[in-house]
Amino acid sequence: MSRRARVAAIVSVGVFVASLDLFIVNIAFPDIQRDFAGTSLASLSWVLNAYAIVFAALLVPAGRWADRTGRKRAFLGGLALFTVASAACAAAPSIGVLVAARVVQAAGAAVLMPASLGLLLPEFPPEKRGLAIGLWAAVGGTAAAAGPVIGGLLVELSWRWVFLVNIPIGIAAIVAGTRALHEIREEDAPRPDLVGAGLLTAAVATLIGGIIEGPDWGWTDGRVLGLFAAALVLSVAFVVRSGRHPVPIVEPAMVKVQAFAAANIAGIFFFIGFSAMLLGSVLWLTEVWGETALGAGLKIAPGPSMAALFAVGGGILSGRIGPRAVGTIGALLFGLGGVWWATHLGVTEHYASDYLPGMLIGGAGVGFVNPALAGAATAQLPPTRLATGSAVLTMSRQLGSALGVALLVAVLGTPSPANVVDTFDNAWWMMVAAAFASAAAFTLVGSLKAHKGNVEDELEAAVASMAPEVAA
Repeated sequence: MSRRARVAAIVSVGVFVASLDLFIVNIAFPDIQRDFAGTSLASLSWVLNAYAIVFAALLVPAGRWADRTGRKRAFLGGLALFTVASAACAAAPSIGVLVAARVVQAAGAAVLMPASLGLLLPEFPPEKRGLAIGLWAAVGGTAAAAGPVIGGLLVELSWRWVFLVNIPIGIAAIVAGTRALHEIREEDAPRPDLVGAGLLTAAVATLIGGIIEGPDWGWTDGRVLGLFAAALVLSVAFVVRSGRHPVPIVEPAMVKVQAFAAANIAGIFFFIGFSAMLLGSVLWLTEVWGETALGAGLKIAPGPSMAALFAVGGGILSGRIGPRAVGTIGALLFGLGGVWWATHLGVTEHYASDYLPGMLIGGAGVGFVNPALAGAATAQLPPTRLATGSAVLTMSRQLGSALGVALLVAVLGTPSPANVVDTFDNAWWMMVAAAFASAAAFTLVGSLKAHKGNVEDELEAAVASMAPEVAA
């Protein structure tokens, strides 16, 4: 293998296992709940949300830390942390230990992901770096498509295999990376804002905690109101911190770019619906229709497959007619998939006529939305902000995913057999509302070809006035 191929293979392995963990655990969810009898759905949801929140909050500062201390060191260190945490997840004797291990696992993933792209791009000449980015993104897409099926196969053995499988893969990639990767660092890279990351993590965690516990504690309970108040105070502190820190997690000047702001809002809403759909589908297929984990994975798989298929056309269309139209169409299609489920699904299993059409329609929508989000978020940003803009978009998607799981748990509660269809219908309608809100946000993206140069100039000027060393 050429050096470029070796580097691409090694970083792709890291990206694959980290991306896979965002999807594969959903399939294991019912089996984890049965293994830890007596654990509520609200408590169990932190197995998903702890990963999403920490991954989202640390992604941007971890990328800057990797540039400063060395991308090879960051990639291998992040992968080692992810691998060790995977072993701890597999051996977890309680939900508390499992959630704690997931936090560490997410920290490892947040470090290795940006470092992986930072190692891959220098192996390609400038004119071929688009190919490198496409390869990097395709690995994550493959993990999403393969997640349900791989998860179903592993859960047939035990849910713990969902985490155990990471260990030999991680060790092999670390050994190969130690030999093949070269260190790349930027000595003058700015220090990451870890305090800002902590404020963002705490703000989202308290907000989600209030949403999750609201149905059980009561929405007017002092503890729930306290969590919401804490989320508000921490959010304000995060905004103030971002305005004053020389290298904030989210640069205020970037938020002023209309397309970037609209894309991130659209991403949050869309992934609220997406995460609710994914976990809701697993719970419906296993708890209502009585499918095994493997059966559920196979029945969900056509959706990610449609997303992968339509992503190619979505990317081409976004380049030709603009991401605003493509993203709006995709979000509406995804919402229509939820409408289909809300109006067709019943306790008697009719997979081909009742479930599959909604998954296919929704999957096509996902395929259109993902490239449209990336295109809208970066189209009006100058080259010096593309990496940060992409990282912030990924952060928004993960925050949306965490909120979606929390809202799903609040909507589902503990459904009884008598009202299970109505309860899940509420979940599907929530998915629809989030998708349509995402479509509305896409309409605010505007015409990306208009005044692009002026926007770049204004952005650079604003950033330079705030932090000259960042602009440099």
